[in-house]
Amino acid sequence: MPKLKESLINSVRPDIRNISVNRIRQFDTEFRQIDGLLRLTLGEPDFNAPELVKKAMIASIENNDSHYSTARGSIDFRQAVVHFLKRNYDLDYDPESEILTTVGSTEAIFATLSTILKAGDELLAPSPAYPLYEQLAHVNHAKMIYIPTNDTDFVLTAKRLQESIEAHPNARAIVLTYPNNPTGVEYSGEQLKALADVLAKTDLLVISDEIYSTLNYIGKHVSIASFLPEQTVVLNGVSKSHAMTGDRIGFVAAPKELISQIVKIHQFAITAVSNPAMVGATVAFNDGDAVTEQMRAEYQKRRDFLIPEFKKLGFGVAAPDGAFYLFLKIPEGQNQDDSAFAIELAHKALVGLIPGSCFGPGGEGYLRLSYAASDAKLREALKRLKNYLL
Repeated sequence: MPKLKESLINSVRPDIRNISVNRIRQFDTEFRQIDGLLRLTLGEPDFNAPELVKKAMIASIENNDSHYSTARGSIDFRQAVVHFLKRNYDLDYDPESEILTTVGSTEAIFATLSTILKAGDELLAPSPAYPLYEQLAHVNHAKMIYIPTNDTDFVLTAKRLQESIEAHPNARAIVLTYPNNPTGVEYSGEQLKALADVLAKTDLLVISDEIYSTLNYIGKHVSIASFLPEQTVVLNGVSKSHAMTGDRIGFVAAPKELISQIVKIHQFAITAVSNPAMVGATVAFNDGDAVTEQMRAEYQKRRDFLIPEFKKLGFGVAAPDGAFYLFLKIPEGQNQDDSAFAIELAHKALVGLIPGSCFGPGGEGYLRLSYAASDAKLREALKRLKNYLL
């Protein structure tokens, strides 16, 4: 096995060396080594991709669709995205100039932030938040600024947003994720309109991460882009909505002036996405609404079952109005060090949960549970936790 020449170790950028690995994945990897452990760790749908999607991908392969696509992705997929956004959220985009196909929403985040951030910039986000944003801010020599929401039911208020903007004149953009990972909190149209009124008075770019938009349990999902299209970048994809995490198809929707710049980073990083996966995602967006609704209904049933059960165990539960996570406040009398408590539960109760501190300030003292798991696994996990905690 080769070992890097010692004098070359410092050839890695210091800011890259200082970035930590994804702690969610780190805990999941460690928990995989524990025999018999039930992992409720990753945001990975337990459903398989829809049959109509698989058939379309197989046909694509058999038709030798193995050549380069354009950098922006096939026009068929981009048109499907436009119809999806109009049908579900009443958003209007041009498939030719305002949609970019990406390798999942992760690459959409990477390409967008790499395009807009520069040294000295600040990136705002309500906390707790998905950790990728902070690490990509560091990669681009920017600073992550978390806006606390623990005292407002994990919802960013217009007042708190205004205060944060005034305190951080170097802010370049704000990331909003809704439904939220890890809390599951969704924003109403009224709440988003209040935020948009504040943001409209600024030159902040709004990065609207809506990957869980179809998994909404309180009514029709509203995008902040419906109020603020001229300064919003919408990120989404088929990973959560159609159980296609491994196919890695996402998209960016934004004004053409911004898409024309984001596509440069995208093209230099990956050239183009996979054609068969893109064909499958096209079918998913065009014809997969019924399958998505079946999955959404099942997730909601699991959520409704789990919340009262965890309250019986003494956990506080954030109001999860979307996604497929419970953000659990550790009961009084238990170890409030969330990382230590997660490790304790993994080894002694054989249940794997993610520490809330993985999601930044405001996550301390919480655990994230993914209920993207079968009923049998969820019931067994509850049984194990009851036996250990009570």
